Amino acid sequence: MQSKYDECQVHSVADVFVGKWKCTILLILLFEGTKRFSELQKDIPDITKKMLTSQLRELEEEDIVKRVVHPVVPPKVEYSLSEYGETMAPLLHMMSEWGTKHRTRMHKKRQSMTKTQE
Repeated sequence: MQSKYDECQVHSVADVFVGKWKCTILLILLFEGTKRFSELQKDIPDITKKMLTSQLRELEEEDIVKRVVHPVVPPKVEYSLSEYGETMAPLLHMMSEWGTKHRTRMHKKRQSMTKTQE
């Protein structure tokens, strides 16, 4: 039997964010604008070159990130949110705000549990 939630469109959104570094990449491009590959590497020191390349390619395939190669020597490649990717800005802002509130809530909950165990 099929549930009315089987075709939940939230899955479409979640699929875009699946990947350890995708949210970080998207937030950097949203708040800081266009970045070169090396700048993204500096902004995310724990990411490997291979992983950054993979995550950027996946976001590019989803039309969320735009990759521009400038014809200079050495090649200059820049990444930014695509016009379509920019439509995610309100969602990213809301998720960031909710995440901050949730982190604070969970921190307070852990502190409260620690105090009651003492």
